[in-house]
Amino acid sequence: MINFEYARARGVADAVRLAAAAPGAKFIAGGTNLIDLMKEHVECPSRLIDISRLPLNRVEETPAGGLRIGTLVPNADLANHSLAAARYPLLASAISAGASAQLRNMVTTGSNLLQRTHCPCFYDTARPCNKREPGSGCSAIKGLNRMHAILGASDRRIATHSSDMSVALAALDALVHVAGPAGERTIPIAEFHRLPGDAPQRDTTLQPVEIVTAVELPARGFAAHCSYLKICDRLSYAFGLVTVAAALELDAGRIAEARLPLGGVAHKPWRDPAAEAALRGQPAQQAVIARAADLVL
Repeated sequence: MINFEYARARGVADAVRLAAAAPGAKFIAGGTNLIDLMKEHVECPSRLIDISRLPLNRVEETPAGGLRIGTLVPNADLANHSLAAARYPLLASAISAGASAQLRNMVTTGSNLLQRTHCPCFYDTARPCNKREPGSGCSAIKGLNRMHAILGASDRRIATHSSDMSVALAALDALVHVAGPAGERTIPIAEFHRLPGDAPQRDTTLQPVEIVTAVELPARGFAAHCSYLKICDRLSYAFGLVTVAAALELDAGRIAEARLPLGGVAHKPWRDPAAEAALRGQPAQQAVIARAADLVL
């Protein structure tokens, strides 16, 4: 039995205050990941701070022509939102490829960004895991590691980030808005998730007790030329062995802009600047795409 306090936040500032007053506190919204982790005794928060009633569940246009997505917008609502589906079909496709219909109705934008790895060793408290207990070792490196990182790993951690939505956000150069004791700040999605390095227990660059309030999409949505491809062991709900959010902007048959972030292969959505640069200015032909793929691999 895990003993914990429960508090319902009345606003973002109140949520931050409640978290700062209780070391080890966790924010809870949909709870689809956190409750599982608590059941397995992987997470043992001292206090659960319920943010599900905060007014952060809207999708709004920005003055710059993009979209601001509240952290509490359910994945199902976002994928089916008229503006998101029309302007950012890559994001809608990625969300639809992730989880089951029931989970997409519960998972929020913020919790999808912040989901923990689904490495079996992380969930098994009988095995050493640097992500769960820093310094204890990584059981996956010489153990069960079929679906683990092949890029950006370290000698301390080889787990992967499992979010489909985050791979599409990486292609779109999204911004993550957060709030904390020091006020509000904005983090580019490329800097939000981090590689394991010497601190494998940290998934993101969030500071203690900071809370994600929104995700902002720029006006450029690559709506005309994009595709989300997910390779997994079965067609029904499964985590990806490898995914790619491919997005191109064409100008007179040439590639003006290219984004090729990969998922399922690293501790964060993986973008290869050299591969993307190799596509820019080139004709949109199969041989050009193949050369870029060779660079990635």
